[in-house]
This record gives sequence, structure tokens and C-alpha cells, in this order.
Amino acid sequence: LTGESGTGKEVFATAIHNASDRKNGPFIKINCAAIPNTLVESELFGYETGTFSGAIKGGKAGKFEQANHGTILLDEIEELPLEAQSKLLRVLQEYEVERIGSVQPIPLDIHVICCSNQDLYQMVKEKKFREDLLYRINVIELEIPPLRDRMEDIPLLCQSLIHRINEKYHLQIKNASKSALQYLSTYSWPGNVRELQHLIESMVVLCQSDTITADQLPDELKDTGDLSSGDARDGKEMTLK
Repeated sequence: LTGESGTGKEVFATAIHNASDRKNGPFIKINCAAIPNTLVESELFGYETGTFSGAIKGGKAGKFEQANHGTILLDEIEELPLEAQSKLLRVLQEYEVERIGSVQPIPLDIHVICCSNQDLYQMVKEKKFREDLLYRINVIELEIPPLRDRMEDIPLLCQSLIHRINEKYHLQIKNASKSALQYLSTYSWPGNVRELQHLIESMVVLCQSDTITADQLPDELKDTGDLSSGDARDGKEMTLK
């Protein structure tokens, strides 16, 4: 899955898992950028007792082993060190994993989803990503378009976000005004869906009625809007059912 940061790649990955015949199996999510380089291999592939100082007695299953018979999501895969990429390639080719300090392979039956917001082909040219690994993971590529290229999704996304935020904070916000939705539909959203989510959460939490309105929008967002109709200021509401 490729696309700019914040486009919702993890949401799509979750949907793929839930629609698959592995939906009742584990779904292990890993942010490769969040793992220190010195711990990448032990986190992904696990280790045996006595492998290194501080190792858990009895060893530890890695994320691939935990994902067996389910799905593993490797988010920001471009952040993996080259050495870890080499071992990952073997795991994906053989569909088996060896814990660090072990010579006993563990068979794997997993669905692998990788996410990246970088141009991996350019990274290959710059020797920052293994070419053979790219060809191995790029079996089916889905590009998630940025929010600015799918503005028609704004009303439905707002509807879903308001519902989720209501549940989170035990609120009862019903809708967004038509003017608010029109402003939201003309902004460029450099942070994509993640930026929209944070804005809607702030508006819902601070809302003084059952409707979020354009008055709650930050000035910089309203200033960048290009509204061609006076409807944006007429106060009409678009109900989110």
C-alpha cells in the first residue's frame, strides 16, 4: 500500500484483513520506524534463551511468529535497516522464520501487507532499499490517493469521524453545518485524513450545540478556502445520518 502520510493506509490494511479468509486469525501491526535498529531483528523474528544479555528466559516469539495463520502489517517498511531487509527477504521467500540463536525454522502461513509513503524505486536507486526485496513485496500495489484528490469523500468521512468521536467521549453531536462541510471540501489537506480526523475531534469536543459549524474552523483553513457560492455562509446544515 503506497500513499502520502495520513491517507489511511493502515485503515485499508485492516479492511483487507477483515475481508480475507484470515479475519479470525491474528492481525499484527508493526511500525518499522518506531523500532530501534538494534532491536529490529529480535522484534520481527524473535530470539532464543541466552541469545543476548537481558533476553527473556525461554526466548520470545517475534512478530512474524505471532502473526502465524493471520496477517502482518509492516508500516513504513522503508525504515528497515538493510541488514534486516536481507533477513526479511529470506523469510518472505521461504515462508519460514528462525529465531535469533536458533537453527530450527518455524513454518509460516501468513498474509503480508507492507505500507510506505516513500518512492521505493528511487530508494533502490539510492541504495537505501534492496531491489530484490522490493520485487518480492510488490506483488499487488494499491496506491491510496491523497484526500485533496477525493474531496467527495469529505461528508462521509466527517460522518464516520463524528460517530466515532461521539462514542469515544460519550457525546451526541448530530451533524456538521453545510458551510463547515463546504470549507472542509475546499481545503488542500496536506496532512490528509489524519489532519481531518484531528480537526473534527477538536471541533466535536468543543462544540456547544449538536452541530459543528464553520465558526469553529481555524482562520487559516477558512482563508485558504475558495468558495464560489454564497451558500457557504447561509447557515444551512447538512445532516449526517
